[in-house]
Amino acid sequence: MKTTLTTIAAVLVLSVWAHGTERKPNIVIIYTDDQGYGDFSAQNPDSKIPTPNLDRLAAEGIRFTDAHSSSGICTPSRYALLTGRYHWRQGYGIVGSHGQPWFDKGRFTLADMLKENGYRTACIGKWHLGWDWNAIRNPGKKQLAPDGHDWSKSLPGGPLERGFEYYFGDDVPNFPPYTWIENDRILIEPTVPFTPIPVPQPGDEGGERMSGHDSRDGAMVEGWRLDAVPPRIAERAADWIAEQKDSDRPFFLYWAWTGPHTPVVPLPEFQGKTNAGPYGDFMHQLDFHLGQVLDTLEEHGFKDNTLVIFTSDNGPEDIAYARLQNHGHFSSGPLRGVKRDIWEGGHRVPFVVRWPRAIKGGQVNDRLISQIDNTSGGVSRVPDWFNEKFDYPDNPHPGELYNLADDLAQRNNLWAEHPERIEELRQKLNEIRRSGQVR
Repeated sequence: MKTTLTTIAAVLVLSVWAHGTERKPNIVIIYTDDQGYGDFSAQNPDSKIPTPNLDRLAAEGIRFTDAHSSSGICTPSRYALLTGRYHWRQGYGIVGSHGQPWFDKGRFTLADMLKENGYRTACIGKWHLGWDWNAIRNPGKKQLAPDGHDWSKSLPGGPLERGFEYYFGDDVPNFPPYTWIENDRILIEPTVPFTPIPVPQPGDEGGERMSGHDSRDGAMVEGWRLDAVPPRIAERAADWIAEQKDSDRPFFLYWAWTGPHTPVVPLPEFQGKTNAGPYGDFMHQLDFHLGQVLDTLEEHGFKDNTLVIFTSDNGPEDIAYARLQNHGHFSSGPLRGVKRDIWEGGHRVPFVVRWPRAIKGGQVNDRLISQIDNTSGGVSRVPDWFNEKFDYPDNPHPGELYNLADDLAQRNNLWAEHPERIEELRQKLNEIRRSGQVR
C-alpha cells in the first residue's frame, strides 16, 4: 500500500491545492551532505564561513531553527525524506560501495506521488540509496576492480525505479565507481584504480583519511577530478530547470549535494576565501553554486511559484572538532555533537523554506519539525579537550533528558530529576510502536 507522505513539501503543496491555487507550484528540494547547523552565517554569529546565497534564501522565506533530519547519517535520512517513513522501519546503516537498493519492493516515494499529480521529476547529485550492482557484475572478477562490472549494461534499482524520470550524478562522491551516471547508464567506463585528483590540500582535516579525501578504493575514470563534481552537478541542475521553461507541467527537482561532505575540494578560485580552511572555502563555493541555481529559477520566471526547501541530511563529520582547533569554526554552532550522534548536533540541521507566492519572507520559526526517539547521546568519540573546554560533565545515568528551551548545548542532564517525565515519554513511545501508525 502507498505510504502516506508526511514531508513538509507534501503538506504545503496539498494544502495550497485544497485552497484552489490555479497552478501547482514547482518544487526544488536542496539536500546538502554533512552541512552542520553552524555552517550557515545567518544562523551562526560565530561562523567563519560566509553563505550569502543561503542567507538570501532565508531572508526571502522561513528559517526553521529546530528542524531535524531522521538520522545522524545519510542513507537513512535520504530514505526518510523520500518516503515519509521513519528510517528505522527499514534499517540503520549506510549503503556501502556497490551496495544494493535500500528500498523494499513497491515502496511509494515523494517522487512517485508528484509524478502521479502531473509533475516532471528529476534527481540530480548524490543518490546513496543503492543500485542493483549485481545485475552488471562480471562473474569471477573482483568487485572493486575496473573489470569487476560490465559498464555497458543498464544499471537497475536506482532513481528511475523510485519515481524519478531523470537522474544525473556520481552516486556517492567518495565511493566507487568514480564516473558519471545518467538515468540508468554509466556514461564513461571507469578503467583505472582510484587515485585522488587533486591531492588533499594542507589543512584539510579529512584529507588523509582512507585512500585520500576520505575516499574508498575502486574503479575510476582515468583523470577523474573530484573537484569537478560539485560544479558539474550544479550546472546540470541549472540546465534542467532551464529546460522546463516551455513545459506545461510543474516540476520537482531533488538536488542532492555531494558536499560539504568529503572530499573537501574547493576550486582554486575559492581557496583562501574564508577563515575556516579548505572546508570553509568549499562550503563557500557550494553557496556560490546555490546562487547559480536560484538565479536560474528567477531568470526563467519560476521564482514566485517555486517551493524551495533547503536542508541537510545530518550534522557535520567528526573532523569538525579538528576544524574548531585549527580555525576556530565549529560546524555544529551552539549545539552539542556531530554526525552519527543523538545529541542535537547530529541531527538538528539548517532548514529554510521559500515560496514567494505563498510565504512571507524574513520569518524565523522555532517550532519543532521532524522527530527522533533515541536513548543515548554520542556515537562519535568526543575529544577530552572538547569536554573540558566546554564544560561537559561525565554522564552517570542510563539515559539523557534535556530542556532545550534553556539548555541548547545539552550540558544539564535532567534524567535523575524527572523520573515521572521519563516514564511518561517511554509509555508514549511504546504506544506509538504498538499502534503501527507511525510511518
